[in-house]
Amino acid sequence: MEGRVALVAGSTGLIGSQLLELLLDESRYTRVIALSRKPLSFSHTKLENVVLEADELKSHNDLKADDVYCCLGTTIRQAKSKEAFRKVDFDYPVGLAALLKANGANQFLLVSALGSDRSSRIFYNRVKGEVEEAIDKIGFFAYHIFRPSLLIGPRKDARAGEDAAKIVYKIFGFLIPTKYKGIESIKVARAMQNVAKINIPGKFIYESDKLQAF
Repeated sequence: MEGRVALVAGSTGLIGSQLLELLLDESRYTRVIALSRKPLSFSHTKLENVVLEADELKSHNDLKADDVYCCLGTTIRQAKSKEAFRKVDFDYPVGLAALLKANGANQFLLVSALGSDRSSRIFYNRVKGEVEEAIDKIGFFAYHIFRPSLLIGPRKDARAGEDAAKIVYKIFGFLIPTKYKGIESIKVARAMQNVAKINIPGKFIYESDKLQAF
């Protein structure tokens, strides 16, 4: 009989790639499914790499996992349009949640963002708030939402905003409230790994200041 199974969507991203490594070393998981658009560059005895475009999710309706870690996300600059951004940050996570819940998943962990609010006038924050609410309605046994501030970590693509933020935090960090300080991506990954062990029902939200503790 197979033990506990984890699924990571967005497994090649900043948080997702670090989280994947943590989960592969997690003794309570006997299998870790990593969804990616391209084959991963490494293998592991517990790793199952499912290569697919997000549009192909419906053709993989046999995906099953106990814990679903959703690290999907982009920027409007990368997506090149609001419509494409919404597809990645709303349509795909909600579709993934619905599919895995129908197949027996009981826990969903979502990377959202600081300031997410479905009533926000800022498009990015509004979409983040809407996806949080939509997944909440799907009805998982446990639903964890992580709202990090600006992520700092080993990105494959350089971001001028992140480099500028590092300088600001170094000089004026003592003046910035913890909630709004940049946060290392590995801290978010560790938080996701650890709170998944709680195993109590309900909806839980972790703001960036709380994530700094990890």
